[in-house]
Amino acid sequence: MTATTAPSTPDTAARAPTPQRRRTLGRPARAAIGFASGALLLFALAPSVLSDFRLSLLAKYLCLAMVAVGIGLAWGRGGLLTLGQGVFFGLGGYAMAMHMKLADAGPAQLPDFMALYGQLDELPWWWRPFASPWFALPATVLLPMLVAFLLGSLVFRRRVRGAYFAILSQALAAALVIFLIGQQGTTGGTNGLTDFQGFFGYDLDDPVNQRMVYFIVAGGLLLLLALARQLMHSRYGELLVAVRDGEERVRFLGHNPATVKLVAYVVAAGMAGLAGALFVPAVGIINPALIGVVPSIEFVVGVAVGGRAVLLGPVLGAVAVAWARTSLSEEFPAAWTYLQGLLFVVVVAFLPGGLAALPALLRRRRGEVGT
Repeated sequence: MTATTAPSTPDTAARAPTPQRRRTLGRPARAAIGFASGALLLFALAPSVLSDFRLSLLAKYLCLAMVAVGIGLAWGRGGLLTLGQGVFFGLGGYAMAMHMKLADAGPAQLPDFMALYGQLDELPWWWRPFASPWFALPATVLLPMLVAFLLGSLVFRRRVRGAYFAILSQALAAALVIFLIGQQGTTGGTNGLTDFQGFFGYDLDDPVNQRMVYFIVAGGLLLLLALARQLMHSRYGELLVAVRDGEERVRFLGHNPATVKLVAYVVAAGMAGLAGALFVPAVGIINPALIGVVPSIEFVVGVAVGGRAVLLGPVLGAVAVAWARTSLSEEFPAAWTYLQGLLFVVVVAFLPGGLAALPALLRRRRGEVGT
């Protein structure tokens, strides 16, 4: 006697839960679990186990991770090697610092460094709008996005890409640093802007308010991750990957690759500007040394170490590189730069996909051992 099976119909075949369909249906649930785990880690676990000093360091690392999220979108998905994100980070940081300096000085008063240098009798005209929080807060994001839009419109329409685009973005970072150093009377020169007293009415010397700043930074990082995930899994994200892999094919299909790349570049600039704005109250300083060519390269190094192909890779890489730099500089003040470079070489040589590829590699090795 043989067992009989009911013939499959088109309706039953359509209702069959294929593996691809299960993965598609499970993606929102996995994302929700991931964001909930991240919120629990950042908002509950970290504040309970870290001291105030280490928590302020974590806030600094998370600001750098926000820049890495934008690089992961532009470079990981769009293939745009952005080596000048320090420009947008600095624009957002200086916009926030200018507002905080004016708030500390009081109405119609010069910031302390301007009075110290004695080069000005009245506030420069381009400083005055930053006295209003309604102008300064949007400017921390919109100003970097505007600069990125103007630069990207010129570059992408002329089909500049690859190493030429990377060099051009580095040149922009170097030019901004030279400008800031040369304008000592209005930007603080090499010292930058520091010694902030308050943050929208809250005393930054109070540890409670410092924790509040940390929570704002952590919430901003989760918000940017949600935005990046939405873009990556949207139709625009698929088109961005298509431009990265075959720009001419996308152009033949009727799409403008320049516009697609410009959107990613502008969004990444806005993320870097927001990171710079939150970096100022979290760390208490912004100067040209934090936004030049070297910091811009370090942003990209963090993304490469973490893995630019996945959403959390840039975040993990940026935090890991920043933590390693702090730890190595404490233990080996004279050799920490060499150890940091060795860390980067080892990860890139043995983990081309970054730290995010480590779980998949371990699963594959475990499967090979079992076989």
